[in-house]
Amino acid sequence: MITSSLFESLIMLLLPLYLLVPVVALNLPKASIKNHQTRAATLSAAGNDVLHGRRDLLLTSKNIAMALIGTNVLVSPESVWASDSQIDLQKYEDFTVASEGWSYKDVKAGTGDSPLPGDRVVFDWSGYTIGYFGRPFQAKGGPQGGAFDKDLDYLRTEIGSGKMVPAVEQAFLSMKVGGVRQVVVPYGPLSYPTGDKGHELVGPKPATFSGMRALDFVLDNARVDRTMLFNLKLIRIDKKDPRTGAFVRGS
Repeated sequence: MITSSLFESLIMLLLPLYLLVPVVALNLPKASIKNHQTRAATLSAAGNDVLHGRRDLLLTSKNIAMALIGTNVLVSPESVWASDSQIDLQKYEDFTVASEGWSYKDVKAGTGDSPLPGDRVVFDWSGYTIGYFGRPFQAKGGPQGGAFDKDLDYLRTEIGSGKMVPAVEQAFLSMKVGGVRQVVVPYGPLSYPTGDKGHELVGPKPATFSGMRALDFVLDNARVDRTMLFNLKLIRIDKKDPRTGAFVRGS
């Protein structure tokens, strides 16, 4: 049997625990509310980052394009909230809309003739998922000079071959050698095709795995704005020899 003294001892041991329960119970909601407030503040800050991210992206990508010619030009985007089928699309007041539906701005005008269908263009480029946090999928500052300035670093494509996204290929037709152009490409027929996961059929293809992952994440996500931004510099135009069919290096 439990003696009176033993029973009193047990009560003295359990009493602090009994008194502690309401304190813990009262403190839990406060901690939970504080956590929710912290998360809400984080989400709010992230939302502000999204609103300002595209403006920063254009300034950054513009500077990358301008690294090729040493000039800074600013671009002012205006946000357009889309319908349920199109998420947060963008338009840019200082860009010209081509008849095909892509937009462009010439950062630097080139010289000489423009390429014709059948010509091969040699070009440098960078690309961004401008509609989704401005992630670069091909970011490079252009030729580095010296031993790093290799002709093999440039991409090549024959105009009319369909081996580049249509908007990029169309953009070259009105460019001249040495010209630098920014091209905004909406998702759809003017952009990367579906089903070409490795971008082996239609480029330009990102040079790194991280670039491929950034590009594919957006292309495969129907709930985000899949608009792309390309910075293009036309390095040269190669003409085809009518006798041999081989390309002759342009100047």
